[in-house]
Amino acid sequence: MVVGPAVGKRQSRPWIVSDELWSLIEPLLPEPAPKQVEGRPRVPDRQALCGILFVLHTGIQWEYLPQELGFGSGMTCWRRLAAWNEAGVWDRLHLVLLKKLRVAKKPDWSRAVIDSSHVRAARRSPKGGPSPVDRGRPGSKHHVLVDGQGIPLAVSLTGGNRNDVTQLLPLLAKVPSVAGLVGRPRRRPDTLPADPGYDHDKYRRLVWAQGIKPVIARRGVPHGSGLGVHRWVVERTIAWFHGFRRLRVRWERRDDIHEAFLGLATCLITHRHVQRLC
Repeated sequence: MVVGPAVGKRQSRPWIVSDELWSLIEPLLPEPAPKQVEGRPRVPDRQALCGILFVLHTGIQWEYLPQELGFGSGMTCWRRLAAWNEAGVWDRLHLVLLKKLRVAKKPDWSRAVIDSSHVRAARRSPKGGPSPVDRGRPGSKHHVLVDGQGIPLAVSLTGGNRNDVTQLLPLLAKVPSVAGLVGRPRRRPDTLPADPGYDHDKYRRLVWAQGIKPVIARRGVPHGSGLGVHRWVVERTIAWFHGFRRLRVRWERRDDIHEAFLGLATCLITHRHVQRLC
């Protein structure tokens, strides 16, 4: 049975996939391709997912994934993560979880808060660039958009030298249409608080054009404007993302693999809210 012991409200082994979470993920996984030649039996998807979560939580390198755990080899888990990400499994799982929250009337659509965080990159990559905050060393940025409670709505990955405001509209566009109640699906917040990094009149107008009120701090305005009351939720969510050790430093050369980890982490954080609020 693939369920780990719990300590308080948290599992002592968070990489073990619970029955509840697996019941949501299993229907979304693509059918495996038929084997061309005889050989070792295929590692079950649930065990491979446990191996992926082990790497995400501990930050261990793929080749050092302990074989005695029974999760298969690191390369097997790597291939499974890449295939599932390409099939859009994490995007669909995220939508399923958001729908559960909306059925319970839990998402706070009164505002969506945006921010970014820089992470050091161990290798150069297309979505990596010289970091302005780390003496030009390679780095990337995690851009995060959350609702008023800190539930992640959309995330993206860019190079460390990209301006934050360039991801404002792409993140709003990535928010899925969330059904679950009578009426139209919801995907637009009422307001958008942001720090001075997003201070640009052009983007204010573009946000207004989407029916969203921008509440963006002005550059040069001293602290104490009151926006921190609303913006702290996104900083807390970014801290949750960095609680997954694999996301603290970008080890992957391929952008899609790091984005797969980001998408999986988004689902895990959203699932925690489902367990707490629903």
